[in-house]
Amino acid sequence: MLGVLKEKTRALKRETTALWFALRDPRTPWLARTVGALVVAYALSPIDLIPDFIPVLGLLDDLILLPLGIALCIRLIPADVLADARRKAADAERRPTNRAAAVAIVLVWFGAATLCGWWIIQKTG
Repeated sequence: MLGVLKEKTRALKRETTALWFALRDPRTPWLARTVGALVVAYALSPIDLIPDFIPVLGLLDDLILLPLGIALCIRLIPADVLADARRKAADAERRPTNRAAAVAIVLVWFGAATLCGWWIIQKTG
């Protein structure tokens, strides 16, 4: 069960990355770009059709509308553009991660948080 969920998550990430590449491609029609922009805006917007604080229904609109919007956007993109975008997404997925850079970023954030904490203690104490 957990393996299936992980694979579906990877596939969703791959398709989302492919959609990103496809929407940036100049061969993508304006309608697909518009629908893609609306889907992304809806996904990132704090304003929902059904507010999230309403139990079950608040999250259900995200679980239904976003996949439908993504599916519509994918249908509007020409097959050759989508195939190129999926290839780019697969290549991006295979790129090695730079663990040293990740550690450096975490250390910078930790240092910034420590300095902020120290500053707050100095101002309040």
